[in-house]
Amino acid sequence: MNTGSPLSRIALCALVSATLAGCASSPSFQTSASEPLPLADASPFVVEPLADEPTAAAEAAEAVRTHPLIERALGALGTRYRYGGSTPETGFDCSGFVRWIYHDIAAQLPRSAHALSQVEATEVTPDALQPADILFFRINRSRIISHVGMYVGNGQFIHAPSSGGRVRIESMETPYWRARLVKARRWNVR
Repeated sequence: MNTGSPLSRIALCALVSATLAGCASSPSFQTSASEPLPLADASPFVVEPLADEPTAAAEAAEAVRTHPLIERALGALGTRYRYGGSTPETGFDCSGFVRWIYHDIAAQLPRSAHALSQVEATEVTPDALQPADILFFRINRSRIISHVGMYVGNGQFIHAPSSGGRVRIESMETPYWRARLVKARRWNVR
């Protein structure tokens, strides 16, 4: 049993308490009918909660939330999709969203997902992804890259999906996205 999470700690305390309660209900000594049973200790049994220690996962999540590009991207969650859109006010398409996130260099970036995939950058393997890495997908039957998003950590990415959608976070582990991921790049502008 993993005792690191608060829920596991509570479960462990409940198990120990139940075990102790079971032991306390059956005396381990023999008494005669004329001998009074010993009185139970009147003070209640109190379980002190363990101090919450920050875990590596919690620290990583906090680092992601404080990354300026991730913060900017998360600020646009729920923005509606609009083909050709490039601001929260007008809506976003996928490449407009990525260009908006990277606002400091947006003027130097091309406008389409395929053209963004051609920008000189460090190639990244899926097992070496870091928050703010750019992900490129082939969505349709064409051989060109047609969708782009940004990795936010923990196997998830943020993107502006197709018409009718809104900027959202999705798992890269779903079969749909895993099968369509073509490459990942790291733009060294953090």
